[in-house]
Amino acid sequence: MGARGTAPSPSGAGAAAPAAPARGGPWQTGAVAGATGLRLAAAPAVMALCLAADYLAALLVFALAAATDYLDGYLARRWRVTTATGSFLDTTADKLLVTAALVALVAVDRASPWAAAAIVGREVMILGLRAAAASHGVVVVASQLGRVKATVQFVAVAASLYAVGPALGPLPLYQWLMWLAVALTLLSAADYLRRFSGVATGRAEAPR
Repeated sequence: MGARGTAPSPSGAGAAAPAAPARGGPWQTGAVAGATGLRLAAAPAVMALCLAADYLAALLVFALAAATDYLDGYLARRWRVTTATGSFLDTTADKLLVTAALVALVAVDRASPWAAAAIVGREVMILGLRAAAASHGVVVVASQLGRVKATVQFVAVAASLYAVGPALGPLPLYQWLMWLAVALTLLSAADYLRRFSGVATGRAEAPR
């Protein structure tokens, strides 16, 4: 549920400015918040199911929760109920869901501890940077690379929960997907650090 606003369109002299779409009411706000809350609740459920070796149930819960990431973002923009708090909770829910799944996958030997450490470490670092920016009134929205990274993380975790597929060289497919997620995670971290360094030193505008 990213905090993305819509800039007003310029209008010519004497032309009436187009009316902004109506902002959603309480039930729309509640629906968007509920989708985010579902991911928060799903995180421990996925972890428990994976540790209990009920991988199919863990996969189904994870896939449903991951789908709400795209649903609440779409609804938030459609109903104009985006807020800075909602954006932060949305991002936090994504990271908590992936982190819980990775911890469980490492425990059952379906993910490398190094891969999990790289992904979780990046997410914790970016959460800290976002919080620091927010304390100075800067709202940071996800970059395109960050969105691709999140999607690949979801796919890699789902594939690892399923853990069925052909071997490609020394590793099965799901492990290659996890290392691809690690590579994109590190690239995304470098991009955030580059942009935040300019903001922190006053040499650049806040990243958008």
